[in-house]
Amino acid sequence: GIGPIHPLQPEERQIGSVKLLGFLDVENTPCARHSILYGSLGSAVAGFGHFLFTSRIRRSCDVGVGGFILVTLGCWFHCRYNYAKQRIQERIAREEIKKKILYEGTHLDPERKHNGSSSN
Repeated sequence: GIGPIHPLQPEERQIGSVKLLGFLDVENTPCARHSILYGSLGSAVAGFGHFLFTSRIRRSCDVGVGGFILVTLGCWFHCRYNYAKQRIQERIAREEIKKKILYEGTHLDPERKHNGSSSN
């Protein structure tokens, strides 16, 4: 009777994803969720800590917003740097594996050259 449900799943995922400010897809963007969570924690700690020391509500809210921005950006750049470094390492490893598979057993195989020169 009823057709397969699988074609509807990607649409449901699109609807269920969380978008911050309408453009940043928090669920699918690497580091976004991590950075926002730490930024929120930094905001709460900075704002509450400032309030405990000064008892000034408005200034504490400003410090909280500033803490959110600083911690979120700091976590974002640190995470993106590590993510980019990991991607480069993965790409280099994939290229090395391709070369090994491509040249294995041929006259261009570095291991074969080494073995051949040691036997002479």
